[in-house]
Amino acid sequence: MTNWMKRILVTGTMLAGLVTAAHADPFRIGYLIPNPVGDVGWSHELDAGAKAIQEHFGDKVEVQTVNSLGEGPDATRVMDKMVADGFNMLILGSFGYQQDGLKLAKRYPNLSVVHIGGYLNAKNFSTLAPRHYEAAYLCGMAAGMVTKSETLGVIAAFPLPEVLNIMNAYVLGAQSTNQSLKPVKVIWLNSWFDPAKEKASAESLASQGSDVIYSLFPGTPAPVAVAEQLGVYATVTHSDNTKYAPTKHLCAGQLNFGPVLIDKVQQAMDKAFKGDDVFAGVKEGTIAVAGLNNDLSADQKAQILATQDQMRAGTFNPFTGPIASNDGKDAVPAGTALDDAAIKSMKFLVKGIDTTIPN
Repeated sequence: MTNWMKRILVTGTMLAGLVTAAHADPFRIGYLIPNPVGDVGWSHELDAGAKAIQEHFGDKVEVQTVNSLGEGPDATRVMDKMVADGFNMLILGSFGYQQDGLKLAKRYPNLSVVHIGGYLNAKNFSTLAPRHYEAAYLCGMAAGMVTKSETLGVIAAFPLPEVLNIMNAYVLGAQSTNQSLKPVKVIWLNSWFDPAKEKASAESLASQGSDVIYSLFPGTPAPVAVAEQLGVYATVTHSDNTKYAPTKHLCAGQLNFGPVLIDKVQQAMDKAFKGDDVFAGVKEGTIAVAGLNNDLSADQKAQILATQDQMRAGTFNPFTGPIASNDGKDAVPAGTALDDAAIKSMKFLVKGIDTTIPN
């Protein structure tokens, strides 16, 4: 074969490779969100995570987001169709998506699934849980600093271990800055999304003397807006809600799903996906305190942020004993600290919370 013929073959092979690369199919990701996206809250932050993935990877990925997708048959149909259509990965944003997502992962070993929340794992099924309790402790510090009535109120979604560890951390944070707190009042919402009940709960707590209200897993910003109207402070999970309470938004735990999800997508694209249990917080950039009210002094803000820096460095665990439960038991002995497994399976309330865990 002559040299010019060899050059033609080599050039043709290179061009064919370039054409193939240029027309490579994008990595397809199905992204399921339970509620309307809105401009704050859980679904909003999930949507922000989807946008972060698309921005980071560009045309290498295709992210198809479906929101307002209730748990149950509708979600199952959407998941099944995405897998049948050749999607490479699913990112599931609601606790109720877990079982069906796991079934699909076991049925399709080449499918990568990230379930945000939950507790089950498989080789190709990973869970991601934010350490909400870290920001809750910091916001609790702020609540203890500003309360005048010494009465805090909490609107809690469901009595799940994750909700319990968040509530406990919040109260421990408040107790760390205020030793005179009265028993913390709690209203169980028993819903992830109930604007009318959230509003009524905030009004009820304020009428009972709570001058700081913590909306723990709110479906809407309704409790924050009510707090502004009634002249009491609001703290909240998920997002900075300052826009809904310009003068009374005290503190928020701000989520940022982007960094961890980008890492999981890269794993899947590299065929190195890990079906692990990711517990991500301040250290990973998944959660941070936000929207601190200017009624807090510079020294008070500095104290809160210094504690956040300790969390980032891994030198501070809010669940370090001695911690007593509200039924008089020794929940965390002196000289010990709860590990991740114990935090994620928490089944007690700390001393100073005026409620019991519903059955």
